Amino acid sequence: MKIINTGFEGLYIIEPAVYNDERGYFFESYHFERYQNNKISTRFIQDNESKSSYGVIRGLHFQIGEFAQTKLVRAVTGRIIDVALDLRKDSATFGKYFTIELSEENKRQFYIPQGFAHGFSVLSETTIVNYKCDNYYNKESERGINLLDSYLDIDWGIKNSDQIISEKDLLWPSFSETESYF
Repeated sequence: MKIINTGFEGLYIIEPAVYNDERGYFFESYHFERYQNNKISTRFIQDNESKSSYGVIRGLHFQIGEFAQTKLVRAVTGRIIDVALDLRKDSATFGKYFTIELSEENKRQFYIPQGFAHGFSVLSETTIVNYKCDNYYNKESERGINLLDSYLDIDWGIKNSDQIISEKDLLWPSFSETESYF
């Protein structure tokens, strides 16, 4: 397993050791002790999975207070652009975002600590995304930032005419209108 620093404190790319042979492949998608030995000691308590088709963009979501979440994200099938936006007001990267392509081919994982908003866009015909969380979902703690905010100017890799975005995600406030929680 290889942990790659992104330049954002606590935000990592994880490349697992993948073993390929004539039967297919094998890799450990999570091993608590190995992660802990690499300074990631998060105790994950919930796994979530979503299936989406080409053009879907989800995000930018986060939870606040005692229900803030750390996530470990991967694309089980297909290909996505994954985005983490730093909301930690005292961070050197506050208001900046990091993007990475996650796919079934590269098997990369994206470790997103509490204090980040998260979203992704689907680049393949269909994609299944799986992510571990260190806290349970709580509707009252749910927040978001408009993923089309012109200030952020995120390139989701999807033409405007092909974008499929929920009404809920389009109604989130802009980054500048979002209260500081972290």
